[in-house]
Amino acid sequence: MTGSELVTNNKGRLRWLRRSLPLAICIALAAPQTFAGAREQAKQMHDRLAGVPPTETVLNDMEQRILANDLAGAATIAMQNDAFYSVTLKNFATPWTNEEQTVFAPLNDYTATVIGLVRDNVDFREVLSGNVIYVGNGVNPAYSRTSNAHYEAIEQQGLPLSSTLVQSPQTSLTGIPETATAGVMTTRQAAKAFFKDGTNRAMFRFTLMNHLCLDLEQVKDITRTPDRIRQDVTRSPGGDSRVFLNSCIGCHSGMDPLAQAFAYYNYDYDLDADEEGVNGQLAYHAGTVDPKYHINSGNFRYGFVTPNDSWDNYWREGQNKVLGWSTALPGKGTGAKSMGAELANSDAFASCKVTQVFEAVCLRKPEDAADRAEISSMISNFRGGAYNLKTAFSNAAVYCRGD
Repeated sequence: MTGSELVTNNKGRLRWLRRSLPLAICIALAAPQTFAGAREQAKQMHDRLAGVPPTETVLNDMEQRILANDLAGAATIAMQNDAFYSVTLKNFATPWTNEEQTVFAPLNDYTATVIGLVRDNVDFREVLSGNVIYVGNGVNPAYSRTSNAHYEAIEQQGLPLSSTLVQSPQTSLTGIPETATAGVMTTRQAAKAFFKDGTNRAMFRFTLMNHLCLDLEQVKDITRTPDRIRQDVTRSPGGDSRVFLNSCIGCHSGMDPLAQAFAYYNYDYDLDADEEGVNGQLAYHAGTVDPKYHINSGNFRYGFVTPNDSWDNYWREGQNKVLGWSTALPGKGTGAKSMGAELANSDAFASCKVTQVFEAVCLRKPEDAADRAEISSMISNFRGGAYNLKTAFSNAAVYCRGD
């Protein structure tokens, strides 16, 4: 056989393979979906929930639970591993604690509080309104209003979060009154990230993003009344009022009345000695609107002048009514606590939390009708189960055990 004949034959075989490939794909796609065996499913659930391999004893126990059709029991075993708290939940919550939304940030009071609420099966709506914070039991240095050293010590010492964290009232550690506590929004880390400088709108925007899975562009509604938009927002950006009427008004008309709930809060630090605010602290001055609410008043002197911390939810009407605001709440109030409850009792909050859990456990976004049906079921279980977020982790692990 000559070289030229070899080339001819190889080309011919390649052509045959190309013709056969679509048929092979069709056969593969037509094959029925099958789950892995019980042992493989057990390992998958453990890997997804804890992020570390199970011991042989744990794997055997989970396998037997699955064979007995106790899938939730198998998931519960996996969540008893400390890595579920120290790795999975820490990575889950850490991006919520900083503007960069990075997971590469040290443990802090915001993250620890999220982890503790999940561990203790607390109604997760408390994350935006509760008088609660989690600290390390017996950890030196102790919790400080001006430092994150306490939480960094927990992490550096490799202490198990499943047993080290203990719940405490925020009032006993931060010095703010109970009526001013608002879950993670009034932790030191949240204040450092979102109350530092600025106009306090960052706290509202990132809370919306992290806990309702919505950014301002997604809730922009230019039909809402603009009477609560502050003076610092120019009504003619670049000399063109149409930009304000067709864009700026859409976010600010809803955001500013809600962000007014933060009017008495700030993050205090020494700008000269501590430019990054590393040693700053959450500040709350009841009855005194922080000066940041009145900055750049010359941009539009006829704009709203914030007198107090009363808030209104203008998004209960118009296109954002679809976010499912609770009819049991009045849609207005004073301070961050009641505003946090307004957000946490919405349909959007429940949907966001469940979807975040699904993506964290299944390592993908919901893709098809089956996934959407599972999300809907998980939301019902979450709400019907007293907003216990651990239930959502269990549901997701069971659903994706055969991926």
